Amino acid sequence: MIRIKSAARAAVAFGAVIGLAGAAAACSSSKSTKSAGTDAEPAAATSSAGGGTAASELRLGYFANVTHATPVVGVAHGDFAKALGTTKLSTQIYNAGPAEMTALLGGQLDAAYVGPSAALSAFVQSHGEALKIVAGATTGGAELVVKPGIGSAADLKGKTLATPQKGNTQDVALRFWLKQQGLTANADGTGDVSVDPQDNATTLDQFKAGHIDGAWLPEPWASRLVLEAGAKVLVDEKDLWPNGRFSTTTLVVSSDFLKKHPDSVRALIDGQIAANQWITSSPADAQQLVNDQLKKLTGKALTAEAIKRAFGEQTATDDPLAATLQTSLDHAVATGLLKNTDLHGIFDLSILNAELAKNGQPAVSDAGLSKK
Repeated sequence: MIRIKSAARAAVAFGAVIGLAGAAAACSSSKSTKSAGTDAEPAAATSSAGGGTAASELRLGYFANVTHATPVVGVAHGDFAKALGTTKLSTQIYNAGPAEMTALLGGQLDAAYVGPSAALSAFVQSHGEALKIVAGATTGGAELVVKPGIGSAADLKGKTLATPQKGNTQDVALRFWLKQQGLTANADGTGDVSVDPQDNATTLDQFKAGHIDGAWLPEPWASRLVLEAGAKVLVDEKDLWPNGRFSTTTLVVSSDFLKKHPDSVRALIDGQIAANQWITSSPADAQQLVNDQLKKLTGKALTAEAIKRAFGEQTATDDPLAATLQTSLDHAVATGLLKNTDLHGIFDLSILNAELAKNGQPAVSDAGLSKK
């Protein structure tokens, strides 16, 4: 398993690949409810179930996005806290996955909800040692939205488009799609199309001001550009995948944390299963709760129309859609953002499938990628 010193070295390498200043810069751009002095490995406490050990604290990262409805609900609805019992849950909010994965590689997070591209980057940079994908969370909920006058890919030549962060899932999706259309979008921002990674809130303001021509965004930001700024959908990412299903958000855990505290990971997954069941069975209540939390986390609630549209673009799921991960890697390799690597060992769905069985739900596939 990766040690703290080697994890820190991996974090530096990861930051260099995705254009970050490093773990400290990543954390300064996030919102945290973590108490001071928790960067050290959490102490273990005796577990009340399973006969193993539970962590005294679990440090969890996620985004204030509708595509992260699972953790937003899990925290606010109390599903995570109920399942974790005496384990303290500390949370930290991020804008995009690369910064979040830098924090996980640097030992500042134990688990994180993140898109597959950023998870792949961390896996590659740590030589397959730093993390495991232990569950899915969301499928769908990402679109390329543009100015009304843009009607085709050809119209994008000479234009500027935004993504949440260089190397994140939507950034890879945009760059690969442009490549398929015969358009260049170089990592330094040059090419037929200039890709300008930036904070999602900044993207909304920049689009309204006419400084950018569109963006490939997760929900609710795609909906906000459509409803608040007059953008139109040029590409719905669901249309690019078989059966319209692709992984938008997954749950990853530090390999070291999983080894030391499997009971805590089991509890977190139990909380997720409960949260997703509630989201599915009570969609109106879930939308209201997520909107209330978005206001708390970002200072602004969505309109009723925006939250409804955003929720309608995605589906909560515990399935990480493992069979799509190789395709995600292929896209990142094709755009020069990642090098090819063997993905065997990136999944550990054993706890998820055991807990799904307890809830009377079918097992999900790891696509043969659990073992090295």
